[in-house]
Amino acid sequence: MITYRQSGETLIPDLKLSETENRPLGKYGRMRRTYLQTHRTMLWNSLLLSGTLQEHLLETDAAAQSRLELLMPELMKDAGATEALKASDPMRWVGLMNACKAQAEEIILRELVYS
Repeated sequence: MITYRQSGETLIPDLKLSETENRPLGKYGRMRRTYLQTHRTMLWNSLLLSGTLQEHLLETDAAAQSRLELLMPELMKDAGATEALKASDPMRWVGLMNACKAQAEEIILRELVYS
């Protein structure tokens, strides 16, 4: 039920924002927020007005982190980034790890953040 207060001759609704979870957003949640603000303004406004924006961004961030944890071992195995390589040729191992991380991030951005 909406309550009103008198201001002169006008009735003004007493609107209050619902309590939202104040956990900080991670990298992918912030990227999703920027994408929605810039390219999907209708969805942004809908989530904002319904009070589910923060929850959506936190879910996206958690899903992206989970997906990253699943993708990295697979990509490392395919690239041959093993502990033996790390011991014998650390610079090559670092290069392979960076390539794997870039691949995983590209997949996550395409599947979760920019969709």
